[in-house]
Amino acid sequence: MRDKLEKLLQAYSELEKKLSDPSIMSDQQEYIRLSKEFANQKDIVEASRKYLQLLDDIDAAKELLQEEDDAQEKKNLNDYISGLQDELPALEEDIKYMLIPGDPNDEKDTIVEIRAAAGGDEAAIFAGDLYRMYERFAEANKWKIEVLDTSTSEAGGFKEISFKVLGDKVYSKLKYESGVHRVQRVPKTESQGRIHTSTATVAVLPEADEIEVDIKPDEIRVDVFRSGGPGGQSVNTTDSAVRITHLPSGLVVQSQDQKSQIQNREAAMQVLRARLYDKMLADQQAELGAERQSQIGHGDRSEKIRTYNGPQDRVTDHRIGFNSTYNGVLLGDNLQDVIDALAAADRAERLANAV
Repeated sequence: MRDKLEKLLQAYSELEKKLSDPSIMSDQQEYIRLSKEFANQKDIVEASRKYLQLLDDIDAAKELLQEEDDAQEKKNLNDYISGLQDELPALEEDIKYMLIPGDPNDEKDTIVEIRAAAGGDEAAIFAGDLYRMYERFAEANKWKIEVLDTSTSEAGGFKEISFKVLGDKVYSKLKYESGVHRVQRVPKTESQGRIHTSTATVAVLPEADEIEVDIKPDEIRVDVFRSGGPGGQSVNTTDSAVRITHLPSGLVVQSQDQKSQIQNREAAMQVLRARLYDKMLADQQAELGAERQSQIGHGDRSEKIRTYNGPQDRVTDHRIGFNSTYNGVLLGDNLQDVIDALAAADRAERLANAV
């Protein structure tokens, strides 16, 4: 472990020197790439330095122990050494986890798509509740949300909504939200007090840039149309909404919530790139077969991942059996607890697979 960490620190020092090299500083793309790499290694570098310092302090204390004759001082040194050694296992486990290659998408901004599924109007209302949950969660994390496209329901909520989330390590947290979300509660429109079950699907897509997903102009068909309001009511007198069809894959995306046709086209292209990138990642995962990585954070959209039970004031994440409160999670306050538990389970699985 010592040799590996010393080499890591040496490489980090060399990276720091590169960042002050005028030739690197003049190449903006390379400078940004290296700066991000430098920043991403900060935690493991700090942990490595602490670990190596602990080893040095233990060695130094053991040398003093061999030279010491006083019984009380020997006891003090032994206690000191034991205390230092007690810190090593947890720190070593943290470092082992940090050394596992991370998800390269964790740093990316994210496109989230929520769709009402089974349950009619109540499913659309639930989709709206989920959107507001993520909106509050984004606000708590100081992230920014940009709505790309919406299809509202007359009963309230959304038939579907897509939005972009921008901020620090967005995908690293929201990736755990992909899948089917189920709600069990008494709808406001239910006069008999009966509990209804409805579902909504959530897709969390890491944003892809043009370098990662190359879309040729002859591979897409672009249609423009007028933006529509609730119930199909026209809210725009110009053809500003954009629908893009990716001919090779058959994927269709659209955007109508931006101010201009140009902005809607760019928003639709962002969604298309993200969907194609997500498909590419899914294909790569499928090729790994039995050796595929942990799926805690990459749930299939057809998989029921979480149930929100209103009458029992309980939310259960089925992947790890984690429970929280209904209002606590839907109001955004306890969602971090659920995500932390999923991240911890993901971490434990990755560590186990790395052994």
